[in-house]
Amino acid sequence: MANPVRTGLDVVARDGLRVPGHGRVGLLSNNAVCDASLRSSPEIVLGLLGVTLVRVFSPQHGFAGEKQDNMVESRDGVLRGTGVPLISLYGRVREPEPEMLTGLDALLIDLPDVGTRVYTFLATALLCLRACARAGLPVIVLDRPNPIGGNAVEGPLLRREFASFVGLIPVPQRHGLTAGEYCRFGAHALGLDLDLSVVACVGWQREMLFPPTGLPWVMPSPNLPTFEGALVYPGMVMLEGTNLSEGRGTTRPFELWGAPWLDPARIPSELRRGPGYLLREVAFQPTFHKYAGEVVRGFQLHPTDAAAFRPVATAVALLAAVRRAHPDCFAWSAPPYEYEYDRLPIDLIAGTDAVRLAVDKGTDAEAIAASWHAEEEAFRAARRPFLLYGAGAA
Repeated sequence: MANPVRTGLDVVARDGLRVPGHGRVGLLSNNAVCDASLRSSPEIVLGLLGVTLVRVFSPQHGFAGEKQDNMVESRDGVLRGTGVPLISLYGRVREPEPEMLTGLDALLIDLPDVGTRVYTFLATALLCLRACARAGLPVIVLDRPNPIGGNAVEGPLLRREFASFVGLIPVPQRHGLTAGEYCRFGAHALGLDLDLSVVACVGWQREMLFPPTGLPWVMPSPNLPTFEGALVYPGMVMLEGTNLSEGRGTTRPFELWGAPWLDPARIPSELRRGPGYLLREVAFQPTFHKYAGEVVRGFQLHPTDAAAFRPVATAVALLAAVRRAHPDCFAWSAPPYEYEYDRLPIDLIAGTDAVRLAVDKGTDAEAIAASWHAEEEAFRAARRPFLLYGAGAA
């Protein structure tokens, strides 16, 4: 039976792609980008009639997805088995230099995303849009579904003074956009004069999470091996800005969390079962990253109802509870974080210092989440002209 959803890559694999000029393209992608038959993006582009793949660009984690998190840089090379030059955009440069775009008639962008502003792949896409606008180079985005849905919007809006590689444009932590919609919104937010087009998905609806798409889950980066990890990630990524383990070094990153000094009994019972989730007490021993080799006490976060689950509000409630339970142990992480050396990681992740200040003040977690409502609604209105699917699409 055919999959209910076809990505932009599936569409061009079947229908071909018209590229301006002589059809010479660059491709921003990684090894996790596949069609429904698990053929890679470069493999398909190399086979397109009238299209010549001149060079490939890779985002954070390397083209093969082999690098771990946060400033672990990739090197340039050659795409194995093709002879096509491979240029890393997470290392010496993060925005293509003019000579990297020379000889191209268009840039193709086909990247996985997990619906969270902090995930850097679409930041790389936006930097490519900016470079292409300067070069007068057309951009074609091969769209993909947002795996955690296109309706839910959650979290504070990014403040300009906290812009960074984990937040270039004013969107909340959970943005509810596909990659193509994000690029459309981002091009406008950055004021780019750009020839931008999107090869839309077929069959995707805004309410869809990843499982109903029928597409294979291919982990987009080393620490998101599961759909459940992607679902909790918009909130649990905030633990990167603390001395709590976010589960890196385990087989369930972002679902497992805790610290050697954490006493699970001090976490209020009302937080063990919340809207759309359960907490299960666990112990784990990371093989790398925070507390490598130590026994960490904490919990696994189990989503039980994706429609009711609010990952950002849940994570803030957990942080507030740990801060109250262990005021002498809990701490916010110090810089650097994603090439930023003078601002706290938690403020960059949240896109504001308001979350940190409110948690430190002891503000009720529900009140913190309620403070985002007006911004969430404003973003819903701002994104509407750039939607490609479902209710409200332009």
